Amino acid sequence: MEIITLVIVDDHIIFRKGLRAVLDEITNTKVIGEASNGHELFDILKKNEVDIVFMDIKMPVMDGIEATKKAREKYPDLKIIALTMHEEIGYFNKMIDAGANGFLLKKTTKDELEKAIKKVMMDDNYFSEEFISNISKHQLSKSKKTDIKLSDRELEVLELICKGSSNPEISKYLGISQRTVDGHRSRLFEKTGAKNAPNLVMFAIKNRLVKL
Repeated sequence: MEIITLVIVDDHIIFRKGLRAVLDEITNTKVIGEASNGHELFDILKKNEVDIVFMDIKMPVMDGIEATKKAREKYPDLKIIALTMHEEIGYFNKMIDAGANGFLLKKTTKDELEKAIKKVMMDDNYFSEEFISNISKHQLSKSKKTDIKLSDRELEVLELICKGSSNPEISKYLGISQRTVDGHRSRLFEKTGAKNAPNLVMFAIKNRLVKL
């Protein structure tokens, strides 16, 4: 198996070193660089082939949102996983719109890091389970249920998407073909107006379409 190359971008050196120590314990991965802001990241990308960047959001000089947008434009195959201490939908939406493939809280675990790496390398998205759960609970007290009508099957597919399941996983779990899953996913995007899977997840949570 090929080694997955990683870069950590965060302005706090102690956090970088701690994250690097955890990532070094994950099989078939190698941290090849560290940066304290977006500008330093591009110096690394110019000289190295990088698979995944773990990107802090709030940084001086060039923050994670701007760095993510520019990096994905210049290196479209690059995977970016956002790192944050802030459980706010606003940060999530901005990073996803900028092109991030995943979203993790900084208090994440080795197991979740490993899961996130595996997911994004398979071209799926990964969202922190704790973040999604906490946002879901927070939204229950302040949001109203949408008038959008979804079938029982569409709701099943939507809930599995919100839990981070891929199309093949949904197909296997529900006992339906991947083509059928694709059809349900397309109708969910059409009905909700979501641009991508992360936007669909946030729409579902904000409008109380699923229980997580």
